[in-house]
Amino acid sequence: MYLLGYDIGSSSVKAAIVDAVTGECIASDFYPRQEAPIKALRAGWAEQDPAQWWQYLKEATASVLAMSKIEPSGIKAIGISYQMHGLVAVDREHEVLRDAIIWCDSRGVPFGAKAFAELGPDNVLPRLLNSPGNFTAAKLKWMKDNEPDLFERIYKVMLPGDYIAMRLTGEICTNPEGLSEYMLWDFSSNASADFLLDYYGFPRDILPQVGETFSEQGQVTAAAAAELGLAEGTPVTYRAGDQPNNALSLNVFNPGEIASTAGTSGVVYGINGTVDYDPLSRVNNFAHVNHTASQPRIGVMTCINGTGILNSWIRRNVAPEGMSYAMMNDEASTVAPGSEGISILPFGNGAERVLENRDIGCSFHGINFNIHRRAHLLRAAQEGIVFSFMYGIEIMERIGLPVNRIHAGNANMFLSPVFRETLASVSDAAIDLYDTDGAIGAARGAGIGAGIYKSPAEAFATLRRIDTVYPATDRTPYIEAYARWKECLARELAKEIK
Repeated sequence: MYLLGYDIGSSSVKAAIVDAVTGECIASDFYPRQEAPIKALRAGWAEQDPAQWWQYLKEATASVLAMSKIEPSGIKAIGISYQMHGLVAVDREHEVLRDAIIWCDSRGVPFGAKAFAELGPDNVLPRLLNSPGNFTAAKLKWMKDNEPDLFERIYKVMLPGDYIAMRLTGEICTNPEGLSEYMLWDFSSNASADFLLDYYGFPRDILPQVGETFSEQGQVTAAAAAELGLAEGTPVTYRAGDQPNNALSLNVFNPGEIASTAGTSGVVYGINGTVDYDPLSRVNNFAHVNHTASQPRIGVMTCINGTGILNSWIRRNVAPEGMSYAMMNDEASTVAPGSEGISILPFGNGAERVLENRDIGCSFHGINFNIHRRAHLLRAAQEGIVFSFMYGIEIMERIGLPVNRIHAGNANMFLSPVFRETLASVSDAAIDLYDTDGAIGAARGAGIGAGIYKSPAEAFATLRRIDTVYPATDRTPYIEAYARWKECLARELAKEIK
């Protein structure tokens, strides 16, 4: 008995097959091999063709089926994780009307800001737990105002995971966690945020049908089965955005538990047991995968757009050709904490929520031509990413969510000793590293949704911890470097305000 998980990222699509009994991942692969292209037609824009996601999914599925050598009929449920906040619009024939406007696209910022100002914080925050910001609803408002002919042809709008589920099953549906990503879930009424739909002038039936996160959400159609090599009728039983799913993957379900990831973007995500919000809306609040009205589980998330993408930029533009990330990590480790005075602000991938939706760009500070070399830049980039995490963690702690222990997958930036040791030391939190990823988590989530597992505890009983990283005995150089980094940030923000 097996479970299939998909993780639809902006860099690649990953598939994993998990043995439902042992919890072992028996096959895993991703496509494309190089990072998937993101179209940037203008500064601050970011788009992808949803048909490409489907093509990558087909290739990843074929690979894991070939690796595992199992019969497709042995797969009893499918789970989907996906890049959050994207906008996919389809017509009545389920044809995509335009390229998806994805998570790191900033064009919705002014529309969200206008809605927040006109509707008022006292009206919006208790209901959405965030400002409308640059989320999916604001991106749809941009489309309404700038592409009215296309907007009039919309039958339904979807998140990237909803689109993949539609391609698998023919059904168009979502869940409260998904609608909270749009900023279209009203936590006060436990229903869609009709007040914001009306304000933006969206027809109420533009949203998909709302179901449960862990439930049967359709079955693989004959056409999809023929394309993918799966068994017709296989149920899709779980769906969540990548950060709630990452938390699930790391067995983070309960108040006070913290998860972190550092791929293209970087996130610290904690569970709050009360429905609360940051008055300045600098951290995001979403319905977690196990949220209910009677037992609130709010995912409080600080997100930094410029995380792995900064490290990959450094690799392309600073490191010599052929230098691997592992080699970059080794060279960075030859420099002492603090990078001898260099501070890098990693905000070069669009507007940052943690900076109140300001787009200040990436900047390098303190370079001395007589002292610094490539290794300093490699380390300072990783430290800058960590310090941006810490900036968000301080906001989370101020709204009552202490960060004492962090769960993370042993992947992406967490493979770097410099990165994880800096994060542990500046936050004074131990980091538990686990052998899992988003696709494996989605597969386990599918097992919960299908009733194969009676509880999350049963689903994650076999989750394996690889290592624990503890703060340095002497945290002083990390704390001093962070203080210097914050001074640089304060100066840049002051410039931006002027």
